[in-house]
Amino acid sequence: MPAPAMLLVLLTSLGGLRGGDDPSRVVDPLEAVEKLWGEGTFTEGGATAADGSILFSDIGDRVMRFNPSTGETTVFREPSHRANGMIFDGKGRLIVAEGANTGGGRRISVTDHDGKLHTLADRFDGKRFNSPNDVAVDGKGRVYFSDPRYVGDEPRELDFEGVFRVDPDGRVSRLETTATKPNGLVVSPDGRTLYVADNGRERRALLAVDLDDDGNASNPRVLVDLGKEGGIDGMTVTIDGRIVAATSKGVVVFAPDGKRLALIPTPEPAANVEFGGDDSRLLYIMAGKGLYRINTNMTGYRVAEE
Repeated sequence: MPAPAMLLVLLTSLGGLRGGDDPSRVVDPLEAVEKLWGEGTFTEGGATAADGSILFSDIGDRVMRFNPSTGETTVFREPSHRANGMIFDGKGRLIVAEGANTGGGRRISVTDHDGKLHTLADRFDGKRFNSPNDVAVDGKGRVYFSDPRYVGDEPRELDFEGVFRVDPDGRVSRLETTATKPNGLVVSPDGRTLYVADNGRERRALLAVDLDDDGNASNPRVLVDLGKEGGIDGMTVTIDGRIVAATSKGVVVFAPDGKRLALIPTPEPAANVEFGGDDSRLLYIMAGKGLYRINTNMTGYRVAEE
């Protein structure tokens, strides 16, 4: 495959790291962050397709596709209706959070196997969503998404910024997570916990919320208080339940109990993350204007296809 442009961050040369920032816990000492593409406006999302390619959002209103076999990055969809977070569900369908801001869909959309695009949900109690930001799925076909408003002059119909669940029958429910400006979110491998990044004015925190068999939420709590640090953006999880989170300083890895395990510094502020590769150990990082990747000793979790 053609050698892509590379920007190396030599992890062995990093000094002054606190105990929970040692990258050697999750990557081999000589591994480096590799730049694959850098022509975006602001990259986000990230979803691994069945053929191994990586789809990711360029907030400039397109979805891109990186082919690891050729090293080429091409346009998958344009316009994207301001696509942001995205994920493949257990049926192999692409689920996308489409935001606001001039041409934004303000909805959760689905792309079927035949390429047809349709709306999964765009309203709660008859009112349009603010600007769906990130999306997650569980093993029972339910879709969870965050709905803040960061940009866009479209009139708001909802007087709150919340987290929602869409059931397989299309019913939309609001989940009480205590987040006032929810951003990234992900469901634990056992389907029992929903993790939500809250980037509100009063706090920046990683929240954990219990889920029952029907996807109902209870016991919302602060798992990690980020204090004055920058907040968390997109997230993913490993098969053993570790939380891999994109932040302005790089990718931070937390244990399921919130203990900070490692920091993988990135050349640009990280916005989202996704595991790929044949063994799901390659971590793709959407950061700044680019797409990056690094080999890890973690194994990413994805909902099994039905």
